[in-house]
Amino acid sequence: MNMNQPFLHIENLEDHLVIHSRGAWTLYNEPTIHKMLQKISPQKRIVWDFSGVEAFDSSGVLLFMAYYEMFKSQGEVVLTGYSEEQERMYRLLLKNRIKESIPVRKEGLLHRLGKTTVEGYDVFVKFLEFTGHMLIAFLRYFTTPGNIRMKEITYHIERSGVSALLIIALTSFLVGMVISYQSAVELAKFGADIFIVDLAGISITRELAPLITAIVVAGRSGSAYTAQIGAMKITEEISAMRTMGFDPFYFLILPRTLALMIALPLLIFFADIVGMMGSMFAASLELNISYGQFVDRLQEVLSVKHFWIGIIKGPFFAMLIAMIGCFRGLQVTDDTESIGYQTTASVVNSIFFVIACDALFSVILTEWGI
Repeated sequence: MNMNQPFLHIENLEDHLVIHSRGAWTLYNEPTIHKMLQKISPQKRIVWDFSGVEAFDSSGVLLFMAYYEMFKSQGEVVLTGYSEEQERMYRLLLKNRIKESIPVRKEGLLHRLGKTTVEGYDVFVKFLEFTGHMLIAFLRYFTTPGNIRMKEITYHIERSGVSALLIIALTSFLVGMVISYQSAVELAKFGADIFIVDLAGISITRELAPLITAIVVAGRSGSAYTAQIGAMKITEEISAMRTMGFDPFYFLILPRTLALMIALPLLIFFADIVGMMGSMFAASLELNISYGQFVDRLQEVLSVKHFWIGIIKGPFFAMLIAMIGCFRGLQVTDDTESIGYQTTASVVNSIFFVIACDALFSVILTEWGI
C-alpha cells in the first residue's frame, strides 16, 4: 500500500505497517483524514508515528482514538512520536468521553448543493487565474521569438494531428453516410433527391465536421494532456522545473496549445473531404446520384463562406480543449485516483464548452446574416 497525502504517509514494510501522521489534525481537516484512514486495512502489526503532526485539536484526537481502538482490536498497535501535550489531551478525552454513540448527521440536499457550488466557484476562480497566466505567457511568447519551442510544437502536432487522422477519417466518413441515408428517405418522398447534396455539403462543412473533429480530439488529445501533466505533477517534475527557474507554461502548456491550434483546422479540412466522400457514397447507393452529379451540384450550392466558417472555428475549439486539458492536469493532487477524476472532468468540460462555443458561433453568425 502506497499513500502519500498531506496528512498521512503509509509504509508497507515486510513485517509491519508504518503510519506517519503529519500536518494539522484539526476539525477543518477531519473529513479528509477520516477518508484516508478508511482506506487502511491492517493485516499486520502497526507502528503509528505522530512526530510529523504540526497541530492537534480535540477533533483530531477523537478521530485518532476511534481508529486506534479499531486497529487495536485487529492486531498490535505501537504508538511513537507523540508529545506530552497530545498524550494529556488523549487521556482527558478518554476519561470524559461520552459512552453513548452520537448519530452521524447525514449530508442533506442543501449541504451537497452548497458544497458543489463552493467547489465549482473555487475551480472557476483557479481557471480564471490560469487563463490570465496563460495570456501573459502568450504575449511574452511572441514578443520574444526565441521563447518559441518549435521542436516541441512540431512533436505535439504529430501526436495530436497526424496520429488522429485515422479515427477522424472513420468518424467523418460514417457521419457523412448517416446524414445521406437518413435524409434520402424523406427527400425521395418529395422527389427532391438532388437536394441531399445541399444538405450534406452545408451541414458537414459548416457544423458537423468542426464539431465532430473537436469532440474526437477532446477525447483523444485533451485527455492525454491532462494525464501527461498530471503524472508530471505527481512525480514532482513540475515542481522541479519551477525550482530550476523554468516556467511550465512555456515548456508544457503553450507548445501543446499552439500545436492543437495549428492541427485542428487541418483536421477539420480533412474531415470535410472525408465526410463528403461518405455522403457521396451513401447518395450513390440510396438515390442513384452519380459522383459526377454530386460534385457538380456541390460546386453550385456550397458557398466558400461555409467552408471558412468551419475552418475558423478550429483555433477556438483547439484553444478551449488545450486550456481545459492542461488546467485539469495541473489540478491533479498527490494520489493517482485524482488523475482518473481530472481526466474524466477534462473530457466532459472540453466537450461541453466546444458545443457551447459552437452554439455561440451559430447565434452570432445568424444575427450577422452569414
